[in-house]
Amino acid sequence: MGMGKIMVESSTKIALILLVTFTITIPCLEAGIAEFDDFLRAQAEEAHKLALASYVPIPGDVAHDLNFHVHLALEGANDTRRELKQKHAAGEACEATNPIDSCWRCQKDWANDRFKLAKCSKGFGRRATGGLGGPIYVVTDESDNDMQNPKPGTLRYGAVQKGPLWITFQRSMIIRLNQELLVSSDKTIDGRGANVQIRDGGGITMQFVNNVIIHGLHISNIKSKPGAMIRDSYNHVGQRTRSDGDALSIFGSSNIWIDHVSLSQCEDGLIDVIQGSTAITISNCHMTKHNDVMLFGASDTYNGDKLMQITVAFNHFGQGLIQRMPRCRFGFVHVVNNDYTHWQMYAIGGSSGPTILSQGNRFIAPDNDAAKEITHRDYAEPEVWKNWQWQSEMDLFMNGAKFVTSGSPINKAPFKKGFIMKPRDGSHVSRLTRHSGALNCVVGKPC
Repeated sequence: MGMGKIMVESSTKIALILLVTFTITIPCLEAGIAEFDDFLRAQAEEAHKLALASYVPIPGDVAHDLNFHVHLALEGANDTRRELKQKHAAGEACEATNPIDSCWRCQKDWANDRFKLAKCSKGFGRRATGGLGGPIYVVTDESDNDMQNPKPGTLRYGAVQKGPLWITFQRSMIIRLNQELLVSSDKTIDGRGANVQIRDGGGITMQFVNNVIIHGLHISNIKSKPGAMIRDSYNHVGQRTRSDGDALSIFGSSNIWIDHVSLSQCEDGLIDVIQGSTAITISNCHMTKHNDVMLFGASDTYNGDKLMQITVAFNHFGQGLIQRMPRCRFGFVHVVNNDYTHWQMYAIGGSSGPTILSQGNRFIAPDNDAAKEITHRDYAEPEVWKNWQWQSEMDLFMNGAKFVTSGSPINKAPFKKGFIMKPRDGSHVSRLTRHSGALNCVVGKPC
């Protein structure tokens, strides 16, 4: 079932609320688009309607739900989840250490039930089902030579097909994209069972789309590309301008889940979420060797990003990272149970008054005394940013790390007072993030 059908309920009511409150307009920064033709205009309008329908008026409810499932995963809610080390028939142990992983990883027949993954997301991207219900498409060819009429068997061919599609890989492969890869709605790119590397070429873009899952890829050394005529849908080819060199770019899109992806050393950002994108979960990723890690909201003048709601959970921010984990504008960002073992400037930053709820993370500050502060605020004096809601709850601070809070408590008005469940504290993070990044899944065994 397409997400358009799933998200129809109450969309009119939410749209009216948001239009009055935020004065939101259709994304106007036509990034990467040389000609904003009638097809793209209609696609942008539809994507915006879906974003409005995906917006959660009380985001604390979603934070509560995720925290609740973390408790269930760690403590066990019933006989089937009493232990996270589950035994399969061969007597081996499967260690699923957070509620997303415990949903699917300990099933040895995961390769015969790939769609199970679509039921496992948590947080704001929890409704992303990707290619659920569609056929399984197998990438057999790592080439990327035709941008307008991709060759069957290639990743680019699968990414632009009509309707839901679950994309898998026949074998381990290195894919060098000659231009950015444009992914259409209702797709899953599932790298489980193979070592799939997207490297030394263009990155992956989701623009004006809905309902996409990206899982189990290694993405590195992504380069800016000059642009070309590129197919972005089964029924549309458009002229693209120069791409930025982001590993993953989410533009004007909703219901996106990025899970178990290893990212490093790209020309621009590792993950950008901009221009009215919302209902996003970034989970179980491992990020290393990069400067500007994650950008949520690209402009201080685009208040359409007040729609933005993002969950950042169970990720490991590792060696060689400098800043922006994430850097936020507007919107609501739930940063929960992540492991921040490295940064050189700061970890979490922002401008334009975003709401940031940091819960149960571990922050290990660098030895540099000038970089102990986790938080960084831009383009505002203290008299302004003191009202921004940046809160820390049950985080673990090590080596002098310091989170500077501001604003009123997030679990009070305008959110439901007392409804946000307390998270697991930061001492549990090493367990919750132990298997971050792309997994080495073997067919026929628990992953």
